[in-house]
Amino acid sequence: MEELLQRMARREATVGVIGLGYVGLPVVQALAGAGFSVLGFDVDAAKIACLQRGESYISHIPAERLLAYQRDGRVDFSSDYSRTAAADALIICVPTPLNDARDPDLSAVESTAGSVAEHLRSGQLIVLQSTTYPGTTDEIVRPILESSGLVCGKDFFLAYSPEREDPGRRDFDLRTTPKIVGGVDAASGQVAVALFEHLVETVVPVSSARVAEAAKILENMYRAVNIAMVNELKMLFDRMDVDIWEVIEAAKTKPFGYQPFYPGPGLGGHCIPIDPFYLSWKAREYGFTTRFIELAGEINRDMPHYVLRKIQAGLNARRKPLNGSRVLVLGVAYKKNVGDFRESPAILLVQELLSYGAQVSYHDPHVALFDSRRYGISLRSQELSAAMLAEQDCVCLLTDHKAFDLEAIVEAASFVVDTRNACASLPARLREKVVQA
Repeated sequence: MEELLQRMARREATVGVIGLGYVGLPVVQALAGAGFSVLGFDVDAAKIACLQRGESYISHIPAERLLAYQRDGRVDFSSDYSRTAAADALIICVPTPLNDARDPDLSAVESTAGSVAEHLRSGQLIVLQSTTYPGTTDEIVRPILESSGLVCGKDFFLAYSPEREDPGRRDFDLRTTPKIVGGVDAASGQVAVALFEHLVETVVPVSSARVAEAAKILENMYRAVNIAMVNELKMLFDRMDVDIWEVIEAAKTKPFGYQPFYPGPGLGGHCIPIDPFYLSWKAREYGFTTRFIELAGEINRDMPHYVLRKIQAGLNARRKPLNGSRVLVLGVAYKKNVGDFRESPAILLVQELLSYGAQVSYHDPHVALFDSRRYGISLRSQELSAAMLAEQDCVCLLTDHKAFDLEAIVEAASFVVDTRNACASLPARLREKVVQA
């Protein structure tokens, strides 16, 4: 342990990052920037080849910096998991999705732990960052690693430290966001804290991996429940002819006891729509029903259907059926100014539009290919023009990217369904063509 701590203190330790997606690749960049030697692993050979060419598939990760780190010998990318033995520490950043039954799918975590166990050696630190339910690190990962014959806390160290990545955010990044760290034992926690102290300004040690796992779930559940509340109020206030956006603006003038949350077409990304259900699944083991989580999920998942009903109503008012109508979706990413469409409400909305016979197209400056084979969708982003917009029977603004010239879009369109209140500041003559959803 002391030798590993000293290597970390001198930044002589080699750190491996397993899973090079939206979480793992920023960690690679941060480690290299902090002076560590980094090994990046992924089972996707295409990703490895892309990175080895000096290219980046994540918009906010500069390709030039990754290439410079490789030229300096500070970073190496590989699909050969036998090389994990060369790392002093390994950070696991693999996906933890839900399966079709909306139960946790830990197959990537389990297979990764199995690969690490095959090459595990004494003195290594293993840190799980993938979001999961309390107990995963201790109950799932630890036994797999100990199948190597090595003992956690004695021969190797194991901790959990949740990712808090928020793509596109400018006010906080990986370094300035406090980092929660919990070991499955005291020694593991101490070693993990020693590593992350070099990467972030503030490390928040907690008493166990379970506490760290639960903290991440709480963060996302808090947002999911509050967003569900304003989404439900949006649907109610719509019937009451009350503008939910004006209500929120008025409410947030209270300087205490209130935090604004905003409605939308549904939740997206890999965290808020998924992570709370890891806890609701685990709760059943204890004979407990997490009613807030289930209700919030039900409301948020229904929002694309609410948007669909608004599109139908707008077309009906113009004596047009949805079947055969040309509907242009503006923005398929789950949030503005990023290219990530995982779990985006656009997936369900487009699927529903197609099932009703609509002729669907989309434009998104950050997503060139909208390909979700699980839902039978494969579309390419179309170029915007006044003529193209005029040909549409309906334009649905789903993601309010900064690049959109909303005044020009609404001017050219027949009518626009606005799910983000993005058109509120347009001139009155244009707002007459906008339907809030």
